[in-house]
Amino acid sequence: MMTLAAEIDHNGTSPEKLLAPVLSTFWDQPESWTLETYRRHEGYEGLRKALAMDPDDLIAYVKDSGLRGRGGAGFPTGMKWQFIPQGDGKPHYLVVNADESEPGTCKDIPLLFANPHSLIEGIVIACYAIRSSHAFIYLRGEVVPVLRRLHEAVREAYEAGYLGTNILGSGLDLELTVHAGAGAYICGEETALLDSLEGRRGQPRLRPPFPAVAGLYACPTVVNNVESIASVPAILNKGKDWFKSMGSEKSPGFTLYSLSGHVASPGQYEAPLGITLRQLLDMSGGMRPGHRLKFWTPGGSSTPMLTDEHLDVPLDYEGVGAAGSMLGTKALQCFDETTCVVRAVTRWTEFYAHESCGKCTPCREGTYWLVQLMRDLEAGKGQMSDLDKLNDIADNINGKSFCALGDGAAAPIFSSLKYFREEYEQHITGKGCPFDPAKSTAWADDKTAHAHRGVNA
Repeated sequence: MMTLAAEIDHNGTSPEKLLAPVLSTFWDQPESWTLETYRRHEGYEGLRKALAMDPDDLIAYVKDSGLRGRGGAGFPTGMKWQFIPQGDGKPHYLVVNADESEPGTCKDIPLLFANPHSLIEGIVIACYAIRSSHAFIYLRGEVVPVLRRLHEAVREAYEAGYLGTNILGSGLDLELTVHAGAGAYICGEETALLDSLEGRRGQPRLRPPFPAVAGLYACPTVVNNVESIASVPAILNKGKDWFKSMGSEKSPGFTLYSLSGHVASPGQYEAPLGITLRQLLDMSGGMRPGHRLKFWTPGGSSTPMLTDEHLDVPLDYEGVGAAGSMLGTKALQCFDETTCVVRAVTRWTEFYAHESCGKCTPCREGTYWLVQLMRDLEAGKGQMSDLDKLNDIADNINGKSFCALGDGAAAPIFSSLKYFREEYEQHITGKGCPFDPAKSTAWADDKTAHAHRGVNA
């Protein structure tokens, strides 16, 4: 997390009153990832309190705290735990989705790298609540340094008695398996993740049945995001009222905002839900010198883009939803006026076409044709009728595919046409991109024009 104690925002409020370092409170300390450091910061105290409760009471406590899933959809975490049937005679599983791969999203990987024990403690608490004796962490396989650090943290937890048999004398037995994925974006979708974990090709399942009834190995399964589970220990340790004192009524608590793009100080900013992008930019030094905000994403590239008109939108689930987008993973990608919207959306669309698993026709065929149209438009070969065709194809994908990848591919199309249709038309009438460094004055004074243009790709 960024250290901002010396700065003051435009309202005279000190940054430490706007920020809420909980998960990130000791990221900057030497060896923050070790068990010793975690214990110095009340590590595993929440677990002790949880083990003293009845599992059903524990589920109700987390539900009453108002904790919502931090992976994108914002579904209440305690309610998801409550869906697991009890007394069914089947094994129950907890699967942590650490397959972070949404363009612009970068919160779970830094969290695991700097503070993996917060996740492990949360896993033990969750498994006690849902009566599970085996948990899995599905980690994105490319992040080898994080994989090694996570393996070491799991080893420390076993050695200290926080994993294994009869944890802290409670009678709870728990095995934790860390599984490295093979780099498929689609495996971030929970049912595709489960298929991959079982050794099959990662493709979304048709629901029902839902994972809570028939998930991993056809047994009741909870699939939670890293940040969701890592937030639980602090709630148990400091209390649900403390947690609800932050954020808004329907979106309580703290969360990690990932600020990236054309900003002066990109990084992780842990703050209560409901903070605004304007406040975050004020704290981080704003956009890069000499430039202004043009458009941004509130939750990665699969959430509809917003513009500088939305700087004061509360960054919680209701506020962003009312503005016509989704909070998603709180990946705040900020783009300045030198960015070509058509180019940026083309690159995102190419990503979704490449990562489509191909199982359902709307997504498989639709993303392909979106790419063809977007490439023509960017190159100045499009026609005005192509804009309506873009909208039509995106509409035929949105809400009609097996999973949310199709919706994510359609979101940048819809929103960019809504706010920047004129820029699309300029590509058509001008027979090319007005932001081309060889043609545009927008890049003339920027010595790093090509480098920044590459960032947008």
